[in-house]
Amino acid sequence: MSVKIPIETSARHIHLSREDFEVLFGPGKELHFVKELSQPGQYLCEERLTVRGPKGRFENMAILGPFRSRSQVEVSLTDTRQLGLPGVIRQSGDIAGTPGCTLIGPMGEFEMKEGVIVAKRHIHMTPDEALVLRVRDNDQVFVLTKSYGRTVIYADVVVRVNRSFRLAMHVDTDEANAFSSDAEPYGVIVQLFGDNYDTHKWIEEELSGIHR
Repeated sequence: MSVKIPIETSARHIHLSREDFEVLFGPGKELHFVKELSQPGQYLCEERLTVRGPKGRFENMAILGPFRSRSQVEVSLTDTRQLGLPGVIRQSGDIAGTPGCTLIGPMGEFEMKEGVIVAKRHIHMTPDEALVLRVRDNDQVFVLTKSYGRTVIYADVVVRVNRSFRLAMHVDTDEANAFSSDAEPYGVIVQLFGDNYDTHKWIEEELSGIHR
């Protein structure tokens, strides 16, 4: 059995620690709520920042709340080229060894030593939904998108399971532009091979004449 999974586009945005936020906006300042996002507890903030890299910058980049333990900037691969940074694909929170950037706020600047990532595409789901779909937290799956003339099968989609999640697949703007869909895009998990099949191995097998 499969389930229709809504696909949502995650545009470039910033997560901040409270310490870094106060450097940028002033001591004692707080995030100001604008609207809730699809995942429970996550929200868009009124505050905006400029993100500067070696070659370019993005102004008025959105900040998402609540505060996190470490600051993180999420962009697309296209964005990294404009900033002049290497594109490092990681799961959210896994920022060790990633590029840094300069964050510019109304009260100061902050030099992030690391934390600029291209978020690995992923699906949020509850434990009950994971049971129905026969997947576990941190599994990697294939997702077939609903489209008209530009259907895409996304590989290496990470499953993220938590009771607080709402079912949704998140892709960045580059990935969303890869397929043409209607106003409510969705996909389904498809089993092409065994559990967590290595797509790099699949490519090597095809090149060597092994066809599954």
